[in-house]
Amino acid sequence: MKVHKMWTLAFDTTTNFCSVILMKDNNVCSVFSSEMTFGQSEVLLPQIETIFKNNSLSFQDLALLCVCTGPGSFTGVRSSISAARAFGLSSKNLTLCGINAFDVYASTLEAHQRSEYTAVIIETKREDFYYACYDKNLRKIIPPKTAFYNDIIRDLKGHNITLVGDGIQRFLSRKNDLHIHEACFDTHPNIKTLALLGIDRFNEKTTDYPKPLYLKAADVCIK
Repeated sequence: MKVHKMWTLAFDTTTNFCSVILMKDNNVCSVFSSEMTFGQSEVLLPQIETIFKNNSLSFQDLALLCVCTGPGSFTGVRSSISAARAFGLSSKNLTLCGINAFDVYASTLEAHQRSEYTAVIIETKREDFYYACYDKNLRKIIPPKTAFYNDIIRDLKGHNITLVGDGIQRFLSRKNDLHIHEACFDTHPNIKTLALLGIDRFNEKTTDYPKPLYLKAADVCIK
């Protein structure tokens, strides 16, 4: 009896990285991740095309496409989600799954790294932070929001905490009296974790159609 393999593509352009991964079942076949100040959307499609060519695949072979929905760069979030939706229109058998960066950062941690409060802190490049909190079982205690340093300290004070995300370096640059179990600085959401989360949700039939996670209005001005 022939066993059909499940192909999954995942990508993310919400930060200063462009990341793409192709997986067969739970195994990595190809991965690309590169840091760049701008131009992630221009790199994304050629990299996907290269990965498909190297693995002799087309979009018709995919069962699942996962995309990070933010928060992050306004342009990067829109680019990723627009690409994912366009690919979904081109293949009627393709399931789309949007996953926010908070869930990806939290799920990257091993069980022993989590604590009473696992706080995901994401850089905004402003005075505040993107912020959410989970328990040891990755259930949300505090839903995603924007918060200033003192607001986060007030939430976490008196608890045993784990910190994760690309914003914790700036967050920890100020002195505090928090009980920190572990601090894990990640420069961007892990692309393999994103794909594996999507596969889990696909198998559990809990995938969400990609929608951008905007926690504040776009920062735009007239030059």
